[in-house]
Amino acid sequence: MRSLALLCLLLLAAPIHAAAPEQHYLDLRDRYIAKFSKARESDEISKQHDAALKELAGVLRGLVGPAAIKGLPTEGKSNVDTLFRDDVGFGHLDGLGFASEGDKMQAVVTTTELLKHWLHEHREDGMPQERDAAFKSDRFYHYAIQDAAFAKYAELPVTKPASASTAVAVLGVRGNGGLKAPPHEIDVVAIKDDKVFFIATSDAVKTAEIPACEKVWKQMMARKTPQDAMAREDQAMDAYTKCFAKEAPSQSWFAAAVKKAQSQLDLLPLR
Repeated sequence: MRSLALLCLLLLAAPIHAAAPEQHYLDLRDRYIAKFSKARESDEISKQHDAALKELAGVLRGLVGPAAIKGLPTEGKSNVDTLFRDDVGFGHLDGLGFASEGDKMQAVVTTTELLKHWLHEHREDGMPQERDAAFKSDRFYHYAIQDAAFAKYAELPVTKPASASTAVAVLGVRGNGGLKAPPHEIDVVAIKDDKVFFIATSDAVKTAEIPACEKVWKQMMARKTPQDAMAREDQAMDAYTKCFAKEAPSQSWFAAAVKKAQSQLDLLPLR
C-alpha cells in the first residue's frame, strides 16, 4: 500500500511531457527561449528572433494541419510572438495565430497536447489544469493572446456542433487599465478531435450597464475594509462580474450576444 501511495505521489509530481511530435516543437521553442533570454538586443538578434518565430510557425503548421477560419488569413503565424522571457506578453498559447486587419478578430489553432502542456506551464498563474475549467476562467483568455488582462462577465450558451467535443463562449472586457465597463468582447473556444480553436472578437456586441450590479459595485467600493484600495477594487470587481453573470440573461441585448457568439463558432471548420 505504501509503495502504491508513493508511486501516485511521484506521478503527480512528475512534469507533463507532450506526445512526440509536440515535444519536438516544445524542445525547439525552449532552446530558442534559453538563447534569446540571455542575448543582448541588437539588429542581428532581432533578425535571428524573427527567423526563429518563422521556424516555429513552420513546425506548428505540420502539427496543426489545415486550419482555415472564415474571414481570416489562410496562413497563420506563431501565436508565441516573443521568445524573450522578460518581455511583456511572454508565454502566449502555443499554436498558429491568425488576425484580421486591425486585430478586431484574432484566432489561435493548436492541439490538445500543446494546450495541456501550456495549461501546466501557467499553473502558478492560477490557471485551472482541467481544460473545461480553464475555458470558463478569465485566466485562460488573459494569457492566451495579446498583452492585456481579461475580465469575464458572463458565459454565453452556444449550441455545440455535433462534431465538436467542446464549445464554450464568454463575454468580457480586455484592457490594460480598469476592466469595469460594458462588456463587448466575445471569445469562443471549441475542440474537434485533437484540434483546439480559439477566436476572440473585440467590439462584437453592444451591451449596457446593469443597474442592480452598479449598486453592488458602489456598495463594495464604499466599504472601509480592506484598507488597501487595490484589494477593495478587486473584491468589488469580483462581486460586480458575478452579479453581471447572474443578471445578463434577462437583459435585452443578451440574445444578440449569444447569436454573435454562435456566428463566431460557425466560422470554424467543425462540420
